[in-house]
Amino acid sequence: ALQIELGLLVKKEDTGRVYDRFRNRVVFPIRNSKGHTVGFGGRVLDDSKPKYLNSPETPLFQKSQELYGLYEARKQPGRLDRLLVVEGYMDVVALAQQGIHWAVATLGTAASEDHLKRIFRLVNEVVFCFDGDAAGTQAAARAMQTLLPLINDGRHARFLFLPAGEDPDTLVRKEGAGLFEQRVNQAMPLAEYLISYLRQGLDLNLLDDQTRMAHAARPLIQSLADGLLKRRLITHLEGLTGFSSDDLQSQNQVPRQ
Repeated sequence: ALQIELGLLVKKEDTGRVYDRFRNRVVFPIRNSKGHTVGFGGRVLDDSKPKYLNSPETPLFQKSQELYGLYEARKQPGRLDRLLVVEGYMDVVALAQQGIHWAVATLGTAASEDHLKRIFRLVNEVVFCFDGDAAGTQAAARAMQTLLPLINDGRHARFLFLPAGEDPDTLVRKEGAGLFEQRVNQAMPLAEYLISYLRQGLDLNLLDDQTRMAHAARPLIQSLADGLLKRRLITHLEGLTGFSSDDLQSQNQVPRQ
């Protein structure tokens, strides 16, 4: 009964049959920040679906709060200055094998506010790593929106988009830790990513597109804490859209130009 409650076993309601949730999978222990194993992840050895399977939500394990590899990253010698957020366990393992011990992975869910609060209690910089496809673009936009309310002048974030068809596992094995770290160092800062996200598909020579950009920017600007980053972004957006600081921060509809 306890193994069923903790998700190690699954009981079929119609037949009452009990089976091993992680059968025929390589199993990865998921540790919390104290090093206690609170759940498991299993990867198939063939082409079965799903490719990865996590423990369900239990009294011990909440996916929105735990990060795979965080305990191990904290245990490495030397100072931990930043964390790289990747998609899966194998990315964390492959990076660690190449000497990059500061990567963590979300557990089948997008980076949550709880994840980011935990990261920023440890380090002042987070780098998000995404595939360069449409799914990666969507995931980056979600991460940015979760991130903005937590950013202040002492916290920094970057966005790294990998070449098409690559993930951290394949890329770090192909080019080595040195070149991969160069990619991380050159990743797009949050402010630049936000502007590129807002102007995507727009022609800012057109008044209508300037209005669209201002309208899309306003909730993002409002979610930022007051500080240098917010003021710098507003100044830049004033130049791009022609709208004033008051327009960009107003609760009312952006007026037509």
